Amino acid sequence: MRKLDDIIPPSRRRETEQPLSSHAPISREPLRLTPRYPKFPYLIPAAIALIIGISIGALFYFSTTKVEVTPNTVSVAVQSPFTTTISTSTQPFQVISAEKVASQSVKGSGTKTVTSSASGTITIYNAQAKVQKLIVNTRFATTAGLIFRIHDAVSIPAGSKASPGSVTAKVYADKAGDVYNVGPASFTIPGFAGTPQASQVYARSSSAMTGGASGSVPVVDATAEAQARTALMTALAPDLTASLQAQIPSGFILLPGAATTTYQSIASVPSATAGQVDLKEQGTITAVVFQNMSLAKAIALSAGRLGYQGEPITLTPASSLILSATEGFPNADAKSFTFTLSGTASLIYTVDPTRVSAAVSGKTKAAAQVALSSYPEIKSAFLVLRPFWRQTFPQDPSSISVVIEEPAN
Repeated sequence: MRKLDDIIPPSRRRETEQPLSSHAPISREPLRLTPRYPKFPYLIPAAIALIIGISIGALFYFSTTKVEVTPNTVSVAVQSPFTTTISTSTQPFQVISAEKVASQSVKGSGTKTVTSSASGTITIYNAQAKVQKLIVNTRFATTAGLIFRIHDAVSIPAGSKASPGSVTAKVYADKAGDVYNVGPASFTIPGFAGTPQASQVYARSSSAMTGGASGSVPVVDATAEAQARTALMTALAPDLTASLQAQIPSGFILLPGAATTTYQSIASVPSATAGQVDLKEQGTITAVVFQNMSLAKAIALSAGRLGYQGEPITLTPASSLILSATEGFPNADAKSFTFTLSGTASLIYTVDPTRVSAAVSGKTKAAAQVALSSYPEIKSAFLVLRPFWRQTFPQDPSSISVVIEEPAN
């Protein structure tokens, strides 16, 4: 017999059945883990190798073997006479000149009748192997046939065709008139026509003949003329200096006192403006310029305390030398010049880069420093070797860079 408690309603029966079914074993697929490998397994080692390679390449690319040299400089007090002479192989000095004319119109104060002859300076040349003497009133003719004469006898030194002897002389026009106010010209000596001397003795002028006039010429008040001519000379001075500076050859220098300037009044002429007179002033500047290295060597040799042995050396702009001509300034064809220098010469040795590179090639830094210390032209040297493991300079001197530094003032 069933008890009431044994009877399970259908709804309860389902509830009791469900827990039983939950205890049934559950079948599941086992979890399989597959290892994942990087797509580029050698990327990191390759990157490291690349960085190392670039670093090593950069070290070699920027490798340097260099010598930075500061030239030696010395300062010398100078108060000595010097004589320099041109030879067949050297030209330690040159004579250069420049000429300018300035004009100004001023109010005229009337006219006057004048008769004057032109005059000027010529250089007479002698290509003979003997001295040539010329007497007073020797004639000199231009290519146009104008005659000028010397008023003093002269003797022209012997010379040759390549290097004729020369002397300067003043000449005067044979007749009055402004037609003789000719510019720079060549002259022959009519008295030598038909003789060997005709081609061996001749003359040239480097500036115009001036002062020739005939007839009525305008005049200017003396005070006004003096003021105008002073103003013209003042205006000419910087132009003459600039023109002279432009003629200094490369490697030559012009010292203070080595130039002289002369002014010459040119006869006044009527101006294009009525009542005005044109005043003209001609300025001529002549200078002796020296080959820098030749003069510097002469100065260094005169200062015995330097122990100078003839190394290449030059004067620097810091020098404060003044030149005085002992026997006047030479003409353009002079072969010697005597002068006195006073002041302070600042000298700088010339460093030859090939000499430096040859001295250090194949040496260690220490050995190279010792080698360069014996060079009088070197004040100091800074040696650079890169990369850091390089211990010696290359055997090939052309592989070594040499830099010449500017010395400190």
